[in-house]
Formats: sequence, structure tokens, C-alpha cells
Amino acid sequence: MSNIQVNDIDVHYWQVGEGPDVIMVHGLLGNLAVWHLRMVPLMRGSYKMTTLDMRGHGFTTRTPTGYDTNNLSEDLKGLLDKLGIEKAHIVGHSFGADVCLHFAIKYPHRVDKLVLIEPGLAALVHERMKSEWVGWDFWVGRLAEVGVDVPKEKHSDFQYLLNLSLDTPKFYGPAKSLPRKRGPLLRLVNETTLVDDYQVIAGMTLDLISSFRHPTLLVYGSDSYFMGTFDYLREVWPHAQSVTLHGGGHFGPLEEPEKLVELMDAFFKSPDTVMQQAEPGD
Repeated sequence: MSNIQVNDIDVHYWQVGEGPDVIMVHGLLGNLAVWHLRMVPLMRGSYKMTTLDMRGHGFTTRTPTGYDTNNLSEDLKGLLDKLGIEKAHIVGHSFGADVCLHFAIKYPHRVDKLVLIEPGLAALVHERMKSEWVGWDFWVGRLAEVGVDVPKEKHSDFQYLLNLSLDTPKFYGPAKSLPRKRGPLLRLVNETTLVDDYQVIAGMTLDLISSFRHPTLLVYGSDSYFMGTFDYLREVWPHAQSVTLHGGGHFGPLEEPEKLVELMDAFFKSPDTVMQQAEPGD
């Protein structure tokens, strides 16, 4: 475990293993532990694994603002610069996948291969803000399973549901049913611009996304509530390798870590099938 100063914040990261560099970025309200529960132990024998806590998460500095994908991708670049990693395989889950995609669009020369697990994309957030989005019913249903009743008028209130969820036990992985460390997460949700910034496009437009060409592995669970994003990306990215984890949901790193490691290892070792983009410059 180490900390390093990047863009005026203290970034917490871990490095283990030997081999080609792999960088892994967790999702919203998560931390680097999600990778170390199972995936990093399976990969450290073949790769040099670097995981980090994003700004405001885990043991990385919480700031009042700066949580859109553009700022977070600059944090990622700053960490790689400080660690002397010129190029690496980049892996992200959920909001972390959005951050990794933004980084790859801006700095394709720093990315060997890109693995995106369940990205949502702020540019499509207007679809998810509709009251009929399938994710709202799923979320309310999970809360009901642990005895939390959501008033009808709050069924599509993102910040309200986040706050409620922090009072529930964990739903996935080895820590399932254990309580959350809710204090720091409540402060992150309610005392910073995180919730608003999550919905900010920050320059990563659908035009930029659709024109992006890079060796990419795209993975979603068949029961994911982000399948609308998956359908969009499969349409605009014919070059990408697209995989559906049958019966899986949104939390693949916790639900199906072995399968993800198998897919990623094969992808990293396969020949490139796409001409990588020209460097746009720093």
C-alpha cells in the first residue's frame, strides 16, 4: 500500500505482481479492494497490477469538487506519470470504466488494450434519468429485500437512493451481508459534487465515443440494468470484442471474477485487431 501526490491530492494505490502493466479502476462508491478480493490474486503471477482509489474514495483525498470523468482521467494520467508507466492495459468497472474510456480517448498512446466492464456513459444519462428506466425498479427491489421501503415519489431519485443504500448490508462478493463503512461514503455523496459530476458529459460526447477505435473488450452481465449502453456501444464499435456474462448482473468483479480474469487474459494475449488511434497530443 502506498500514497503519492497527484494533481494536489493524495492518491492511494497498490502495486503487486510482475509482467505487463495492468491498471484497474473501481466504480462509484467503491475502492481498490474490489479487485483484490479475487481478481488481482489470480492475475499477479502474470501481470504487474496497479489498483487505485479514485478521488474521494477509499484512502484517496476527498475534495469538494472534481468528480467528472475528465478530472478523474487526469488523476489517472498523473498517477501513471508519477509511477513511470508509459503504457498499460487499462481496466475499469462501471463509473471507473467511464473514466478509463475518457482517459483512452484523450491518451490512446498510453493504452495498450482497454477493458470496459459495465460502463454507463454520462452522455446517455438522459436515458437513465427517465422514470421507466429498468435500473430504478431493480434498485428499489434490492432495497425492499432488506426491508427498506422507498416512497413512490423517490423511486427515481438518484441521490436519495444512494443514501438509502449506504444503510444496507453489502449485496455482493465475499463481504456479502456485512455492514458498509457508511460515514465516509455519506460525506462523499452529500458534501461534494460527486452526484452532479457523475452526470456531466465533461467533453466525452457520443460523437467522440462513436469515433473511438482501439483494441477494446466490452463486458456486461446479461441481467445488467445498463444493457441500453451495451447495445449502443456494440452498434458504434464494430471493432470491439463484446461479451455477455449470462445470468450476471452489474457487479461482475464480485459476481464472476474468475470468468472476467479468463476473458481479460485471453484478450491481453491476443493479436490486436484494430489500428490504434494516432496520438492526439498531451
